[in-house]
Amino acid sequence: MLLRTFGWSFGITAAGLALAGVLWGGKGLAIVAILSILEISLSFDNAVINAGILRKLNAFWQKIFLTVGVLIAVFGMRLVFPIIIVAVTAKLSPWEAVRIAVDDHDRYENLVTNAHPAIAAFGGMFLLMIFLDFIFEEREITWLSWLEKPLAKLGKLDMLSVVVAMVALVIAGTTVATAVPLHGGHGTIDKAETVLLAGVGGLITYLVVGGISSFFEERLEDDEDEDGDDAEDGAAEEKAPAPAAKGSGSTAQVVGLAGKAAFFMFLYLEVIDASFSFDGVIGAFAISNDIFEIALGLGIGAMYIRSLTVFLVRKGTLDDYVYLEHGAHYAIGALAVILLVTIKYDVSEVITGLVGVVLIAASYWSSVVRNRRLAESAEESDDDKTEVPSGV
Repeated sequence: MLLRTFGWSFGITAAGLALAGVLWGGKGLAIVAILSILEISLSFDNAVINAGILRKLNAFWQKIFLTVGVLIAVFGMRLVFPIIIVAVTAKLSPWEAVRIAVDDHDRYENLVTNAHPAIAAFGGMFLLMIFLDFIFEEREITWLSWLEKPLAKLGKLDMLSVVVAMVALVIAGTTVATAVPLHGGHGTIDKAETVLLAGVGGLITYLVVGGISSFFEERLEDDEDEDGDDAEDGAAEEKAPAPAAKGSGSTAQVVGLAGKAAFFMFLYLEVIDASFSFDGVIGAFAISNDIFEIALGLGIGAMYIRSLTVFLVRKGTLDDYVYLEHGAHYAIGALAVILLVTIKYDVSEVITGLVGVVLIAASYWSSVVRNRRLAESAEESDDDKTEVPSGV
Protein backbone atom coordinates (compact mmCIF):
# COMPACT_ATOMS: atom_id res chain seq x y z
CA MET A 1 0.00 0.00 0.00
CA LEU A 2 2.88 2.35 0.77
CA LEU A 3 4.34 2.01 -2.71
CA ARG A 4 0.92 2.23 -4.36
CA THR A 5 0.15 5.48 -2.51
CA PHE A 6 3.56 7.13 -2.67
CA GLY A 7 4.76 5.62 -5.96
CA TRP A 8 4.09 8.75 -8.01
CA SER A 9 5.74 10.92 -5.36
CA PHE A 10 8.88 8.75 -5.38
CA GLY A 11 9.00 8.80 -9.18
CA ILE A 12 8.49 12.57 -9.46
CA THR A 13 11.11 13.15 -6.75
CA ALA A 14 13.70 11.14 -8.69
CA ALA A 15 12.83 12.87 -11.97
CA GLY A 16 12.70 16.32 -10.37
CA LEU A 17 16.06 15.98 -8.61
CA ALA A 18 17.64 14.60 -11.78
CA LEU A 19 16.25 17.55 -13.77
CA ALA A 20 17.56 19.99 -11.15
CA GLY A 21 20.99 18.41 -11.36
CA VAL A 22 21.05 18.68 -15.16
CA LEU A 23 19.77 22.28 -15.29
CA TRP A 24 21.47 23.85 -12.29
CA GLY A 25 24.16 21.40 -11.18
CA GLY A 26 24.83 20.22 -7.64
CA LYS A 27 23.85 23.53 -6.06
CA GLY A 28 20.48 23.54 -7.81
CA LEU A 29 19.85 19.94 -6.84
CA ALA A 30 20.55 20.77 -3.17
CA ILE A 31 18.25 23.82 -3.30
CA VAL A 32 15.38 21.82 -4.80
CA ALA A 33 15.83 19.09 -2.16
CA ILE A 34 15.82 21.66 0.67
CA LEU A 35 12.71 23.36 -0.73
CA SER A 36 10.94 19.99 -0.90
CA ILE A 37 11.72 19.29 2.75
CA LEU A 38 10.62 22.83 3.67
CA GLU A 39 7.24 22.33 1.99
CA ILE A 40 6.66 18.97 3.69
CA SER A 41 7.59 20.29 7.14
CA LEU A 42 5.34 23.34 6.77
CA SER A 43 2.34 21.44 5.37
CA PHE A 44 2.09 18.21 7.37
CA ASP A 45 -0.90 19.58 9.27
CA ASN A 46 -2.41 20.39 5.86
CA ALA A 47 -2.39 16.67 5.05
CA VAL A 48 -4.33 15.86 8.21
CA ILE A 49 -6.94 18.54 7.50
CA ASN A 50 -7.24 17.44 3.88
CA ALA A 51 -7.66 13.82 4.95
CA GLY A 52 -10.58 14.77 7.18
CA ILE A 53 -12.31 16.29 4.16
CA LEU A 54 -11.13 13.86 1.48
CA ARG A 55 -12.60 10.83 3.25
CA LYS A 56 -16.06 12.34 2.67
CA LEU A 57 -15.56 12.19 -1.12
CA ASN A 58 -16.16 9.17 -3.33
CA ALA A 59 -13.38 7.32 -5.16
CA PHE A 60 -13.75 9.39 -8.33
CA TRP A 61 -13.22 12.71 -6.59
CA GLN A 62 -10.36 11.30 -4.57
CA LYS A 63 -8.68 10.49 -7.91
CA ILE A 64 -9.42 14.03 -9.10
CA PHE A 65 -7.71 15.31 -5.96
CA LEU A 66 -4.60 13.30 -6.86
CA THR A 67 -4.55 14.25 -10.55
CA VAL A 68 -6.18 17.58 -11.37
CA GLY A 69 -5.63 18.73 -7.79
CA VAL A 70 -1.91 18.04 -8.02
CA LEU A 71 -1.64 20.05 -11.24
CA ILE A 72 -3.40 22.95 -9.55
CA ALA A 73 -1.19 22.66 -6.47
CA VAL A 74 2.12 22.33 -8.31
CA PHE A 75 1.70 24.54 -11.37
CA GLY A 76 -1.15 26.75 -10.23
CA MET A 77 -0.22 27.66 -6.67
CA ARG A 78 3.58 27.30 -6.79
CA LEU A 79 4.23 28.73 -10.25
CA VAL A 80 1.30 30.71 -11.70
CA PHE A 81 -0.24 32.17 -8.55
CA PRO A 82 2.85 34.16 -7.41
CA ILE A 83 3.09 35.66 -10.91
CA ILE A 84 -0.58 36.68 -10.79
CA ILE A 85 -0.04 38.25 -7.37
CA VAL A 86 2.94 40.21 -8.73
CA ALA A 87 0.94 41.36 -11.75
CA VAL A 88 -2.03 42.54 -9.65
CA THR A 89 -0.13 44.20 -6.79
CA ALA A 90 2.51 45.82 -9.00
CA LYS A 91 -0.08 46.75 -11.68
CA LEU A 92 1.81 44.93 -14.42
CA SER A 93 0.58 42.93 -17.37
CA PRO A 94 0.77 39.14 -16.89
CA TRP A 95 3.38 38.92 -19.66
CA GLU A 96 5.56 41.56 -18.00
CA ALA A 97 5.26 39.72 -14.68
CA VAL A 98 6.37 36.49 -16.40
CA ARG A 99 9.31 38.30 -18.01
CA ILE A 100 10.43 39.67 -14.65
CA ALA A 101 10.07 36.28 -13.00
CA VAL A 102 12.24 34.64 -15.67
CA ASP A 103 14.80 37.37 -16.41
CA ASP A 104 15.01 39.56 -13.28
CA HIS A 105 15.04 37.30 -10.22
CA ASP A 106 15.95 40.03 -7.74
CA ARG A 107 13.09 42.30 -8.82
CA TYR A 108 10.66 39.38 -8.85
CA GLU A 109 11.65 38.48 -5.28
CA ASN A 110 11.21 42.11 -4.27
CA LEU A 111 7.72 42.32 -5.83
CA VAL A 112 6.53 39.05 -4.26
CA THR A 113 7.88 40.06 -0.86
CA ASN A 114 6.18 43.47 -1.05
CA ALA A 115 2.91 41.67 -1.88
CA HIS A 116 3.28 39.51 1.23
CA PRO A 117 0.97 41.62 3.49
CA ALA A 118 -1.99 41.03 1.16
CA ILE A 119 -1.16 37.33 0.76
CA ALA A 120 -0.72 36.85 4.52
CA ALA A 121 -3.97 38.66 5.33
CA PHE A 122 -6.00 36.61 2.83
CA GLY A 123 -4.52 33.26 3.85
CA GLY A 124 -4.45 34.12 7.55
CA MET A 125 -8.15 34.97 7.66
CA PHE A 126 -9.15 31.90 5.67
CA LEU A 127 -7.17 29.59 7.98
CA LEU A 128 -8.37 31.43 11.08
CA MET A 129 -11.99 30.78 10.07
CA ILE A 130 -11.26 27.06 9.69
CA PHE A 131 -9.80 26.98 13.20
CA LEU A 132 -12.58 29.05 14.78
CA ASP A 133 -15.39 27.02 13.22
CA PHE A 134 -13.70 23.87 14.53
CA ILE A 135 -13.06 25.12 18.05
CA PHE A 136 -16.55 26.62 18.45
CA GLU A 137 -18.29 23.42 17.30
CA GLU A 138 -19.66 21.03 19.89
CA ARG A 139 -18.23 17.53 19.48
CA GLU A 140 -18.36 14.24 21.37
CA ILE A 141 -14.60 13.74 21.51
CA THR A 142 -12.49 16.58 22.88
CA TRP A 143 -8.72 16.76 23.25
CA LEU A 144 -8.15 19.77 25.52
CA SER A 145 -11.52 19.47 27.25
CA TRP A 146 -10.86 22.32 29.69
CA LEU A 147 -10.65 24.65 26.68
CA GLU A 148 -12.82 23.05 24.00
CA LYS A 149 -15.97 22.44 26.04
CA PRO A 150 -16.39 26.07 27.22
CA LEU A 151 -15.64 27.36 23.71
CA ALA A 152 -18.18 24.93 22.24
CA LYS A 153 -20.82 26.44 24.52
CA LEU A 154 -19.88 29.92 23.36
CA GLY A 155 -20.05 28.66 19.78
CA LYS A 156 -23.84 28.35 20.10
CA LEU A 157 -23.92 32.10 19.48
CA ASP A 158 -24.60 32.67 15.78
CA MET A 159 -21.71 34.00 13.67
CA LEU A 160 -19.34 34.12 16.65
CA SER A 161 -16.44 32.84 14.54
CA VAL A 162 -16.99 35.63 12.00
CA VAL A 163 -17.07 38.25 14.75
CA VAL A 164 -13.84 36.95 16.31
CA ALA A 165 -12.14 36.80 12.91
CA MET A 166 -13.18 40.37 12.08
CA VAL A 167 -11.87 41.60 15.42
CA ALA A 168 -8.55 39.86 14.72
CA LEU A 169 -8.43 41.48 11.27
CA VAL A 170 -9.11 44.95 12.67
CA ILE A 171 -6.37 44.45 15.26
CA ALA A 172 -3.96 43.33 12.54
CA GLY A 173 -4.94 46.24 10.32
CA THR A 174 -4.31 48.80 13.04
CA THR A 175 -1.09 47.29 14.44
CA VAL A 176 1.13 45.04 12.33
CA ALA A 177 -0.17 46.49 9.05
CA THR A 178 1.13 49.97 9.86
CA ALA A 179 4.73 50.92 9.17
CA VAL A 180 5.50 47.69 7.30
CA PRO A 181 9.21 47.57 6.37
CA LEU A 182 9.95 47.65 2.66
CA HIS A 183 12.01 44.83 1.19
CA GLY A 184 15.67 45.62 1.75
CA GLY A 185 14.97 47.78 4.79
CA HIS A 186 14.63 51.04 2.84
CA GLY A 187 11.81 52.76 4.70
CA THR A 188 8.32 51.66 5.67
CA ILE A 189 4.83 51.76 4.19
CA ASP A 190 1.30 51.72 5.60
CA LYS A 191 -0.46 48.54 4.42
CA ALA A 192 -3.57 48.86 6.60
CA GLU A 193 -6.00 49.30 3.71
CA THR A 194 -4.44 46.46 1.72
CA VAL A 195 -4.52 44.11 4.71
CA LEU A 196 -8.13 44.92 5.54
CA LEU A 197 -9.31 44.40 1.95
CA ALA A 198 -7.34 41.16 1.52
CA GLY A 199 -8.52 39.88 4.90
CA VAL A 200 -12.15 40.54 4.04
CA GLY A 201 -11.53 38.74 0.74
CA GLY A 202 -10.21 35.69 2.60
CA LEU A 203 -13.22 35.74 4.93
CA ILE A 204 -15.71 36.01 2.05
CA THR A 205 -13.95 33.21 0.14
CA TYR A 206 -14.23 30.92 3.17
CA LEU A 207 -17.90 31.73 3.73
CA VAL A 208 -18.83 31.26 0.06
CA VAL A 209 -16.87 28.10 -0.77
CA GLY A 210 -17.32 26.47 2.65
CA GLY A 211 -20.98 27.45 2.82
CA ILE A 212 -21.84 26.10 -0.62
CA SER A 213 -20.02 22.80 -0.01
CA SER A 214 -21.75 22.39 3.37
CA PHE A 215 -25.13 23.16 1.80
CA PHE A 216 -24.78 20.46 -0.86
CA GLU A 217 -23.36 18.00 1.65
CA GLU A 218 -26.31 18.48 4.00
CA ARG A 219 -28.79 18.24 1.13
CA LEU A 220 -27.20 14.99 -0.02
CA GLU A 221 -27.44 13.56 3.49
CA ASP A 222 -31.11 14.62 3.69
CA ASP A 223 -31.79 12.85 0.39
CA GLU A 224 -30.12 9.71 1.69
CA ASP A 225 -32.25 9.89 4.86
CA GLU A 226 -35.40 10.19 2.77
CA ASP A 227 -34.35 7.26 0.59
CA GLY A 228 -33.69 5.24 3.73
CA ASP A 229 -37.11 6.09 5.16
CA ASP A 230 -38.80 5.13 1.89
CA ALA A 231 -36.95 1.83 1.87
CA GLU A 232 -38.04 1.10 5.44
CA ASP A 233 -41.66 1.96 4.68
CA GLY A 234 -41.66 -0.29 1.62
CA ALA A 235 -40.11 -3.11 3.57
CA ALA A 236 -42.67 -2.76 6.34
CA GLU A 237 -45.53 -3.00 3.85
CA GLU A 238 -44.04 -6.21 2.45
CA LYS A 239 -43.42 -7.46 6.00
CA ALA A 240 -39.76 -7.87 5.24
CA PRO A 241 -36.81 -6.37 7.10
CA ALA A 242 -35.44 -3.10 5.72
CA PRO A 243 -32.01 -3.25 4.09
CA ALA A 244 -29.26 -2.82 6.68
CA ALA A 245 -27.48 -0.13 4.65
CA LYS A 246 -30.52 2.11 4.49
CA GLY A 247 -32.13 4.40 7.00
CA SER A 248 -29.01 5.08 9.07
CA GLY A 249 -28.37 8.49 7.59
CA SER A 250 -24.71 7.57 7.11
CA THR A 251 -24.86 6.26 3.56
CA ALA A 252 -23.57 9.51 2.15
CA GLN A 253 -20.48 9.19 4.30
CA VAL A 254 -19.98 5.48 3.46
CA VAL A 255 -20.40 5.90 -0.29
CA GLY A 256 -18.76 9.31 -0.41
CA LEU A 257 -19.93 12.66 -1.69
CA ALA A 258 -20.48 13.05 -5.44
CA GLY A 259 -21.82 15.60 -7.88
CA LYS A 260 -22.11 19.25 -6.85
CA ALA A 261 -21.40 18.50 -3.19
CA ALA A 262 -18.10 16.82 -4.11
CA PHE A 263 -17.19 19.58 -6.58
CA PHE A 264 -17.51 22.36 -4.03
CA MET A 265 -15.79 20.24 -1.39
CA PHE A 266 -12.95 19.81 -3.89
CA LEU A 267 -12.81 23.60 -4.39
CA TYR A 268 -12.73 24.00 -0.61
CA LEU A 269 -9.77 21.61 -0.47
CA GLU A 270 -7.92 23.59 -3.13
CA VAL A 271 -8.43 26.89 -1.33
CA ILE A 272 -7.15 25.33 1.89
CA ASP A 273 -4.09 24.09 0.02
CA ALA A 274 -3.58 27.56 -1.43
CA SER A 275 -3.74 29.14 2.01
CA PHE A 276 -1.17 26.69 3.31
CA SER A 277 1.11 27.29 0.33
CA PHE A 278 1.43 31.03 0.95
CA ASP A 279 4.01 30.79 3.71
CA GLY A 280 5.97 28.16 1.77
CA VAL A 281 6.16 30.32 -1.36
CA ILE A 282 7.28 33.39 0.59
CA GLY A 283 9.69 31.41 2.75
CA ALA A 284 11.25 29.82 -0.32
CA PHE A 285 12.83 33.16 -1.27
CA ALA A 286 15.15 32.81 1.71
CA ILE A 287 16.68 29.87 -0.17
CA SER A 288 16.29 30.80 -3.84
CA ASN A 289 14.76 33.53 -5.99
CA ASP A 290 14.62 31.40 -9.14
CA ILE A 291 10.94 30.83 -9.91
CA PHE A 292 11.59 27.44 -11.51
CA GLU A 293 13.70 26.12 -8.63
CA ILE A 294 11.01 27.24 -6.21
CA ALA A 295 8.20 25.68 -8.26
CA LEU A 296 10.07 22.39 -8.67
CA GLY A 297 11.10 22.08 -5.03
CA LEU A 298 7.74 23.07 -3.57
CA GLY A 299 5.97 20.96 -6.20
CA ILE A 300 7.81 17.82 -5.07
CA GLY A 301 6.86 18.60 -1.48
CA ALA A 302 3.24 19.16 -2.48
CA MET A 303 3.16 15.71 -4.11
CA TYR A 304 4.13 14.07 -0.82
CA ILE A 305 1.49 16.03 1.06
CA ARG A 306 -1.16 14.82 -1.42
CA SER A 307 0.04 11.23 -1.16
CA LEU A 308 0.13 11.47 2.63
CA THR A 309 -3.45 12.74 2.61
CA VAL A 310 -4.63 9.72 0.62
CA PHE A 311 -2.56 7.39 2.82
CA LEU A 312 -4.25 8.74 5.96
CA VAL A 313 -7.67 8.21 4.38
CA ARG A 314 -6.99 4.66 3.19
CA LYS A 315 -5.43 3.60 6.49
CA GLY A 316 -8.26 5.12 8.52
CA THR A 317 -5.67 6.92 10.62
CA LEU A 318 -8.01 9.70 11.71
CA ASP A 319 -10.45 7.12 13.06
CA ASP A 320 -7.70 5.29 14.95
CA TYR A 321 -6.02 8.41 16.32
CA VAL A 322 -8.95 10.67 17.10
CA TYR A 323 -7.01 13.67 18.38
CA LEU A 324 -5.00 14.18 15.19
CA GLU A 325 -7.64 16.45 13.69
CA HIS A 326 -7.63 18.50 16.87
CA GLY A 327 -3.87 18.92 16.72
CA ALA A 328 -4.00 19.85 13.05
CA HIS A 329 -6.66 22.51 13.66
CA TYR A 330 -4.65 24.00 16.52
CA ALA A 331 -1.69 24.09 14.13
CA ILE A 332 -3.91 25.90 11.60
CA GLY A 333 -4.86 28.45 14.26
CA ALA A 334 -1.19 28.99 15.09
CA LEU A 335 -0.30 29.34 11.39
CA ALA A 336 -3.10 31.89 10.91
CA VAL A 337 -1.71 34.01 13.74
CA ILE A 338 1.84 33.64 12.42
CA LEU A 339 0.74 34.76 8.94
CA LEU A 340 -0.85 37.89 10.37
CA VAL A 341 2.25 38.62 12.46
CA THR A 342 4.53 38.21 9.42
CA ILE A 343 2.79 41.16 7.77
CA LYS A 344 5.30 43.27 9.69
CA TYR A 345 7.72 40.96 11.46
CA ASP A 346 9.92 38.17 10.14
CA VAL A 347 9.14 34.74 11.58
CA SER A 348 11.53 31.91 10.78
CA GLU A 349 10.12 29.03 8.75
CA VAL A 350 11.73 26.74 11.31
CA ILE A 351 9.43 28.12 14.00
CA THR A 352 6.39 27.83 11.73
CA GLY A 353 7.22 24.22 10.89
CA LEU A 354 8.06 23.24 14.47
CA VAL A 355 4.79 24.61 15.83
CA GLY A 356 2.82 22.37 13.50
CA VAL A 357 5.02 19.32 14.12
CA VAL A 358 4.84 19.71 17.91
CA LEU A 359 1.05 20.07 17.95
CA ILE A 360 0.56 17.11 15.60
CA ALA A 361 2.99 14.97 17.62
CA ALA A 362 1.27 15.90 20.90
CA SER A 363 -2.18 15.04 19.53
CA TYR A 364 -0.86 11.76 18.13
CA TRP A 365 0.68 10.77 21.48
CA SER A 366 -2.54 11.70 23.29
CA SER A 367 -4.43 9.46 20.86
CA VAL A 368 -2.05 6.58 21.57
CA VAL A 369 -2.51 7.02 25.33
CA ARG A 370 -6.28 7.12 24.87
CA ASN A 371 -6.26 3.93 22.80
CA ARG A 372 -4.18 2.13 25.41
CA ARG A 373 -6.50 3.26 28.18
CA LEU A 374 -9.56 2.06 26.28
CA ALA A 375 -7.89 -1.29 25.53
CA GLU A 376 -7.03 -1.78 29.21
CA SER A 377 -10.59 -0.91 30.23
CA ALA A 378 -11.96 -3.40 27.71
CA GLU A 379 -9.65 -6.14 29.04
CA GLU A 380 -10.70 -5.43 32.63
CA SER A 381 -14.34 -5.57 31.60
CA ASP A 382 -13.81 -8.95 29.90
CA ASP A 383 -12.01 -10.27 32.99
CA ASP A 384 -14.89 -9.21 35.24
CA LYS A 385 -17.40 -11.02 33.01
CA THR A 386 -15.41 -14.27 33.09
CA GLU A 387 -15.02 -14.35 36.89
CA VAL A 388 -17.06 -17.11 38.59
CA PRO A 389 -19.04 -15.85 41.63
CA SER A 390 -17.84 -17.41 44.90
CA GLY A 391 -20.13 -19.82 46.76
CA VAL A 392 -21.62 -21.32 43.58
